[in-house]
Amino acid sequence: MPAESLVSPTLVAWGNAWLLGHVTFDEVIDQVRSVAGPTMVDDAPITARLVDLRLTQGLREVRLALPAPGDPLGLSGPPEFNAAALDAGQGVICVLADRNVGLVPAPDLRGSSYEGTAFTTYPAGAVRADLPSLSEAERDLTDAMRAATEALSGVEGPGQAHPGRLEAGGELAPGYPARAHRVSVLAARLSLIVRLADEDVGLTSGQMATRAEALRQLDRAIRRAIVAAHHAIFEPLRSQ
Repeated sequence: MPAESLVSPTLVAWGNAWLLGHVTFDEVIDQVRSVAGPTMVDDAPITARLVDLRLTQGLREVRLALPAPGDPLGLSGPPEFNAAALDAGQGVICVLADRNVGLVPAPDLRGSSYEGTAFTTYPAGAVRADLPSLSEAERDLTDAMRAATEALSGVEGPGQAHPGRLEAGGELAPGYPARAHRVSVLAARLSLIVRLADEDVGLTSGQMATRAEALRQLDRAIRRAIVAAHHAIFEPLRSQ
């Protein structure tokens, strides 16, 4: 599944809003299906699985993981879950009453007329304590944007050949702080710019190396910002 897929972020944003009473269960399912199509968790419809996790297993929070090679952002084991999430470029951690469960999405193609998403469940470790806060992630994203702009000032800018392809995205669910909405939308748009930059050709080897390092640092900051924004709905509760 492409790392830019909205499946896991959508489930996390709307799942957390549901758990805190900001949206209905039907709204969660509608939003997930709008980006994932028909959705299964193991062999059960996502509707049945989410209800079971909440009512019988004490689901209280949903966390987002956006790992990349060398940066297991949001992952804390075990190895099987880490490997699957890294391969998918994303994962979800369901925080239950007495344990955690990881979900990793993949395309569910059952024929020419069926396109959906299938989550596979894994045992998951404890939520990592070193994840950035929203303020930290926003500051890091601003610094990375500035550094990338300086590094690329003598190189053809990312996405310059595709101005019409920069679309809106990254919107969160009701109940999230306004700052989280702003950071998430900015990070989503920057993520698209990073992906489009990889399509540009005609650079020298030195320019390519400069661009690659600048975009790697920016990509790291983008992923941290997206994760922090999707967890920000709980920050006011934890500070009380």
